[in-house]
Amino acid sequence: MKIGIYPGSFDPVTIGHRNIIRRAAGIFDRLIVCVMVNAAKNPMFTLEERVDFLRRVTADLPNVEVDAFDGLLAEYARAKGNCVIVKGLRAGSDFEYEFQMALINRKINPGLDTMFLTAEHQYTYLSSSTVKELGEYDVDLSDFLPEQIISDFKKRIATIRQGGKRQ
Repeated sequence: MKIGIYPGSFDPVTIGHRNIIRRAAGIFDRLIVCVMVNAAKNPMFTLEERVDFLRRVTADLPNVEVDAFDGLLAEYARAKGNCVIVKGLRAGSDFEYEFQMALINRKINPGLDTMFLTAEHQYTYLSSSTVKELGEYDVDLSDFLPEQIISDFKKRIATIRQGGKRQ
């Protein structure tokens, strides 16, 4: 069985992420979308919320499962067995960083390969950070976020505007 792991912070999941998920799901027998904890980031949504969002967005993909992990990706992959890491690339700068991470992951877990999927042209500009900034300006988000999570995103933006917590 070919298993792929698509890791990320997914804060929030965008239509660009969804595109990579759908394409990777067509390549692997089983695709695990894993919400990773990144200590360097201050997420807008809790880990549980991000997992829930991804489950809603991937509900129509029977070979996709959603998980979460707070540790090294290489160790997570080792625990899952023979698998391949899937990374989406938007630009050359993404490649430099992700290539370095792939080498580090392979050093930690020598059997681990990384596959890069380039973003489709209409998603090359899209990032979760950009979406969060657009949300602050009340932009129509239907070209940026999956419809299943737009209302949740808007509610969180409203809470933040009223002085509430990010998560």
